Amino acid sequence: MSYDGGDLAAWQKTAKEKLSELLGMDQFSKVDPAVNVEFESQNDDFTEIRFTFASEDGYRIPCHLLLPVGVENPPVMICVQGHTTGMHISLGREKYAKDRHWIENCDSDFCVRAVKEGFAAVALEQRNYGERGYSGEESPECHKETLVAFLMGRTTIGERVWDIMRLIDVLETDFKDRVDVKNVCLLGNSGGGTATAYAAALEDRLALAVPSCAMCSYEDSIGSLKHCECNYVPGIARYFSMSDLMAMACPKYFIQVSGIKDVGFLIDGAVQVYEQGRAAYEKNGAAERCHLVQGNGGHRFFADDTWPIIHRFVGR
Repeated sequence: MSYDGGDLAAWQKTAKEKLSELLGMDQFSKVDPAVNVEFESQNDDFTEIRFTFASEDGYRIPCHLLLPVGVENPPVMICVQGHTTGMHISLGREKYAKDRHWIENCDSDFCVRAVKEGFAAVALEQRNYGERGYSGEESPECHKETLVAFLMGRTTIGERVWDIMRLIDVLETDFKDRVDVKNVCLLGNSGGGTATAYAAALEDRLALAVPSCAMCSYEDSIGSLKHCECNYVPGIARYFSMSDLMAMACPKYFIQVSGIKDVGFLIDGAVQVYEQGRAAYEKNGAAERCHLVQGNGGHRFFADDTWPIIHRFVGR
């Protein structure tokens, strides 16, 4: 079912229906988010709001919203961590010894940088990470939870995409007077980049998607190299390549970030996927709305290379 250069809108309709089926999106039901603001505090550079909301029956998601001081109606960047210890890294806060590496060497303090760039930022805790699963072990607890999701006809990626969608609902209802809900963006690295790519394929309310160290051919990443179970969608390679996620996202702004030394998502496969996805943008007159950042490093985000492109697309 890969995009073949024909009628994009018609293909997207059919492709999104199939992708939703593969992700198990029919297994989710909307509930009252019952937003609970736990605290609001003022810092020198931003106002911080800690809140939780229900994304489905019996499951609540913790978030932190940072609002830059002196910026009215800012665009908002939803920030999702990958296989780290949790969303506190997006806030630049250490809880565990290993956190310093991600903050100091990998530009993973996404929210801190977003606020400096004049964006509101939301740290969203993804399923099985941080407060939603990390217990201090070597890696987040994705293995058991992902297999249980498969038993139920669901996927971990589908669960994470659902949570992102429901967060956008909350921004549109509870925080519409404090952020620009017409400019909601999404950024993540590794497992967060994977969630970003799939969410961009299905969620039309996103203005911009920035998947980092996640976009790559299946052959050059999860199909041949050891990866966490949460990356997998049963049967997806029968129907799509990762470039089709980018084609489904068209014409929203799309910035693919890849590390030229990433040993888990090899750069040749990453470039191949971008070029195939860009062809869909070009075919439909939107080539100027996508960009590939090739960072001089490994499995990490490259903030200085990426933020000028973000501003070119949706910044102030």
